Formats: sequence, structure tokens, C-alpha cells
Amino acid sequence: MKKTTRREALKNLAAGTLALTGTASLPAYACTETERKYTLKGNINHSACRWCYQSVPLDELCRAAKQIGLVGIDLVGPQDWPTLQKYGLISTMCYHGGQTSLTNGWNHPSFHAQLIKDYTDVIPLMVKAGYKNVICFSGNRNGTDDETGWKNCTEGLKKIMGLAEKSGITVVMELLNSKIDHKDYQCDKTAWGVELCKRIGSPNFKLLYDIYHMQIDEGDVIRTIRDNKDYIAHFHTGGVPGRHEIDESQELYYPAIMKAIVDIGFKGYVAQEFIPTAKENEGKLAALRKAVQICDV
Repeated sequence: MKKTTRREALKNLAAGTLALTGTASLPAYACTETERKYTLKGNINHSACRWCYQSVPLDELCRAAKQIGLVGIDLVGPQDWPTLQKYGLISTMCYHGGQTSLTNGWNHPSFHAQLIKDYTDVIPLMVKAGYKNVICFSGNRNGTDDETGWKNCTEGLKKIMGLAEKSGITVVMELLNSKIDHKDYQCDKTAWGVELCKRIGSPNFKLLYDIYHMQIDEGDVIRTIRDNKDYIAHFHTGGVPGRHEIDESQELYYPAIMKAIVDIGFKGYVAQEFIPTAKENEGKLAALRKAVQICDV
């Protein structure tokens, strides 16, 4: 199986080629009678990341999402929001679809002009659609030390935070590991992201705590979530190692992590971001259903 990275997937999304159009003739995701009877407990607002299901036409993914009980889908650009709305889903974490990337982020002033344009363009669209969260990235260090990175990110992000606050939008910076998947990425530790939140000083700027990434770069997942709950707006999942299913094949025990998330009073979204190992779309969607049930505490 060819391994697709987040970077490649978001690049495709920005180019408008990620989502495959579906038709009414596409079959709905087939599940067993037992699965149909499963009722979500309502303690977790479940979502899934679009890029992990690139082979699944968006209409088919949306139909499966509704059957499984998802609230919405993460990392979907404005061009595909109407499809989500058709199925009663929301974009739980918006992506601006601009020209910048995970590597070219707010920590380098040379990208600020384009980033400011991208976010000032997408925020009004989000308001119109009723969506609340938009992702952002620090970018790679490329020789930038921590202090300079914080300073540059703060200066750049503050230029859009007024609009975000006025619009009721939360700008969410993702924590990514720099050990395996995103070499040189600057916001690779929770403490780095929390410090940036403090410097920006806005309730509308928070972190996306990616459980997979932070297990790789720092571990101590549950304690870190508890200690930094005021700065976390969103969660992503993924099996460690390999970023595949979150079942017994990997090292994290997701029911305990989800219980900790519920216990801190978290009311945001938890999005599945593992790459299914199944080759067929039906198997991929079955894995998604199983992951949601594992996390439904």
C-alpha cells in the first residue's frame, strides 16, 4: 500500500483535487445489523479526517459518516462544504485551501502576507456556513530558534485574530511530531504550543492536540491533556507506530485517553486520523466505524 502523507493530501486539497465527486448511484456503506443497532453515548463529538479516505468518493464517505454517527468531517476545503451540508454534516476543522502548507507557516514572516490573505478570505466563508474552527501550522524551523518562532508566529497571527474573534472563529495550530513524519516542524511539543497561546493571549487561538503525533514526540498523553486542557480545542487520533488503526494492534489504549478527554469537560471534536490498512473502501469504512466505537466512552 502506498503511504500517503498529510502533506501530500493537503497539497492536493489546496489544488482542488482531493475530493472525488459522487453520484446518487453510489452504494451506501454496508454494515451489519449489530453495527446498525449500536447507539453512540453522546459524550464525544466524533469526526474523521477527509484525507485518510482519499479513495472514497466524498458523497459515499458522507453517507457512511451519517450511518456511523459522525458530527462532521475534518480538513475539508470550502469547495466541498456543500456536499457535507447535503448530508447534514459540518466541517469540524476547516482548511483554507490556500497556497501555504505545513512546512511554510507562521514562524517565517515571508509567508505572512499570503497567510493573512488565506485566512481573511476563508473566515467570512466559515461564518456564512456556520463553521467555527480553522487549522493553522507553525511551519518548519529552517534554522529558526524557539524565541524567534514564537515572536514571528505571534506577530503574524495577531493580524488575523481580531477578525477571528469578531467572527467567533477559533484558529487552531496543530501539534505535529518532528521525529518521524514532519522533520523540522517547529510546533512539535505541547509546551511550545501553549507558550504561543499565552503570547497571543486570545481565547480564539488554541491547539489541535494530535494524540498520534504527541505520543511519538513526548508521550505522557493523559497527563499532558489534563494539564493543558484550557489550551486544547480539538483532537486527532492515530495508532502508534504506523498511524494505522487504533485497535489492539498498536501501543495506545484509546478508551482511557477518551475517558480523560471526557473527564476534563471537553466539548469540541475528536477526529479519527488513522490511515486504514484495508485496500477496499468498505474495509476502510468498517475500520472507521470500529475506531469511533473504541473512542465512544
